[in-house]
Amino acid sequence: MNLKRELTTFFMATCMAMNVAGQTAKHDLQFSQLGNKWDEAIPLGNGMLGALIWQNGTQLRFSLDRADLWDMRPMKGLHRKEFSYQWVVDQVNKKDYKPVQQYFDEPYDREPAPSKIPGGALEFETVNWGKVSAVNLSLKDALCEVSWANGVRLKTFVDAGKPVGWFRFENVKDDFKPHLVAPRYQGTVRSSGDPVGGDDLSRLGYPQGKIKEEGNRITYQQQGWGGFSYEIVVTWKKTKSGVVEGHWTISSKQANAKISKPQNTNVSGDFNERYLVHKNWWKGFWSKSAIHVPDTLLEKQWYLEQYKFGSAARVGAPPISLQAVWTADNGRIPPWKGDYHHDLNTQLSYWPAYSGNHLAEAMGYLDHLEQNKANYKRYTKQFFNADGIAVPGVTTLDGTEMGGWIQYSLSPTVSGWLAQHYYLQWRYSMDREFLKKKAYPWIKGVAVFLEKITVKDGNGTRKLKISSSPEINDNALDAWFLEDTNYDLAIMKFSFKAAAELALELGLPEEAKHWTKVLKEFKDFATTEKEELMFAPGLTYKESHRHFSHMMAIHPLGMINWEDGTKAQSIINNSIKLLDSIGPDYYVGYSYAWRANLKARAKNGEAAAEDLRIFAKAFCSPNSFHLNGDQLKAGYSKFQYRPFTLEGNFAFAAGLQEMLLQSYAGFIEIMPAVPKSWTEASFENLRAEGAFLLSVKRSGGQVEELKIVAEKGGQTKLKLPFKTWYALKSKGIMTKSTGDGFLTLNCKPGGELVLKNGYE
Repeated sequence: MNLKRELTTFFMATCMAMNVAGQTAKHDLQFSQLGNKWDEAIPLGNGMLGALIWQNGTQLRFSLDRADLWDMRPMKGLHRKEFSYQWVVDQVNKKDYKPVQQYFDEPYDREPAPSKIPGGALEFETVNWGKVSAVNLSLKDALCEVSWANGVRLKTFVDAGKPVGWFRFENVKDDFKPHLVAPRYQGTVRSSGDPVGGDDLSRLGYPQGKIKEEGNRITYQQQGWGGFSYEIVVTWKKTKSGVVEGHWTISSKQANAKISKPQNTNVSGDFNERYLVHKNWWKGFWSKSAIHVPDTLLEKQWYLEQYKFGSAARVGAPPISLQAVWTADNGRIPPWKGDYHHDLNTQLSYWPAYSGNHLAEAMGYLDHLEQNKANYKRYTKQFFNADGIAVPGVTTLDGTEMGGWIQYSLSPTVSGWLAQHYYLQWRYSMDREFLKKKAYPWIKGVAVFLEKITVKDGNGTRKLKISSSPEINDNALDAWFLEDTNYDLAIMKFSFKAAAELALELGLPEEAKHWTKVLKEFKDFATTEKEELMFAPGLTYKESHRHFSHMMAIHPLGMINWEDGTKAQSIINNSIKLLDSIGPDYYVGYSYAWRANLKARAKNGEAAAEDLRIFAKAFCSPNSFHLNGDQLKAGYSKFQYRPFTLEGNFAFAAGLQEMLLQSYAGFIEIMPAVPKSWTEASFENLRAEGAFLLSVKRSGGQVEELKIVAEKGGQTKLKLPFKTWYALKSKGIMTKSTGDGFLTLNCKPGGELVLKNGYE
């Protein structure tokens, strides 16, 4: 090879792999006017605090939120003497199910709380400023800028490092100050009985909070239920002619604790000083990974999802709930009470964290589960009369059960799906301390519980006494099955398989042997004669439904993989074909995002990309929020409503990442599901299982070069994306060709390998 050419290509490849400045201004949110609805607002956040910037009549409005603003009263009527899994089993067997619905399902619809609650709002009078001329949300530094016709300009951000929101107005010529608007906790009390539309906030019964103004400072204190309270403090000043800048913060206290001091008393620096710190945090966030694909709609949506993830997921803050730090600002309790739905919503919200290389943000989710573990064990003992770990499917901030359709809100397998996130955090980080202290203890606790509550039939087959599949047959008696659904079965099989694997990793062979024995006692997944996954034995997938619970074994759990051979491929293809043939009548946005992930696992890039396009164009607000229903009314769903939840957004990001990189099957596969038309595509620092970072460039329809960094060392296999290749760089990684299109890599910690297509 020509030495000059080799050095040039090496330099290009190294620069390509090191440059992770994928986010540019073309991905920003840019409008000629502010949204006039709260769910079309510009979103800002730091995991704990959030703000929505929008136009409310003649007022510029900042809707303010804090993640731990919660009414934590017990769900009225839920904890009766009948609060028992065995009692439910008995009622199912007696076919006397009405009492179960009355006691456990109906309180969720009937009662206004427990619930997430909004904070309040700031408003600024803009009637004399003329029309808005430009609105821009810069993703690279999470800064919102708004300009008006008369020259006034706003810059605002929620501080990435402190629980403070900042604002700065320039070219202000008249007297100017913010007004603090409190939520209406008093007024006409109406009950809608609709957890989607939400009850009036007045149903919570709080005394109306007091707003106090002293010079350039406004304070609002609000008492909630049972001693809970929160406080908003706003201060501002004129720094020079025509410039007004200030900040706001929200502090909170749970019951039986004194309200914390107003957090802005500890604020140091001014707008510009804090902006530099804030900007640096976001620079670090964007350095973690980047993608470049020729579909501009999908690429921009991916960056918007990454932005929202960075705004909503942080260590030290509560994890992503249904709306995270953007609770509805419409005078009502948020959709589905803004709670923690663990039958799908929280799980999908963290799907993109792993291959997207945001493991630090993902730890906020697992830290939350760890903090609530004692409460989960209390619930496990109280409801199931068992040891181990069970988690309610619908919970408050501290993990307490809230009821609702108990087939999912009190499902026995919820903690098993959550266990996958512990497993993924381990596999993508290879952090042995985490494995020993958190991942295996959680997964073992789940396995102990599931072994305890399952029973064996006369053939020695292990199963649940009663089983369900989220929202299949709603909350009726026939929503319970006497044979395991594929949903429950997939989660249980995954839990015992993971327990065995991690026990062996920790040098616990007897425990691994036991978990393997239990795993083998479960039967195979229920399929039709056409090799299509069913909901349960005797119930095929025969009507459109938003939750693909019967296909959990394919994705996300990976119990049936394309790489398992022709039968597995037949099951995957036929199940997806059936899904498509039944149609999307009762899909929501996340259904399309999830289906894209499934199709990526089937290596169908064209179909996966199309599902992601439908999600982005039909199920998102102009500000990129997932609004559940088909906003185009174009036949993508019969749901045309607009409740905002976040899981669809993050499942979208995961779907695009799944098209670009897969590593679940014991080897790394590069661009396994990209459309043929994507002749030019690349990504930087996507993460694979085993703690490997991949940077790849595709040009002319072929992978041209790739870089692998072995963060923790170890061994992996790479499915070669080209027929011939040569190494531009190899440091700390030994390669061995297996002769079947794979390369075995033996790596030292920090090892690097850069491969180039040899172009036969």
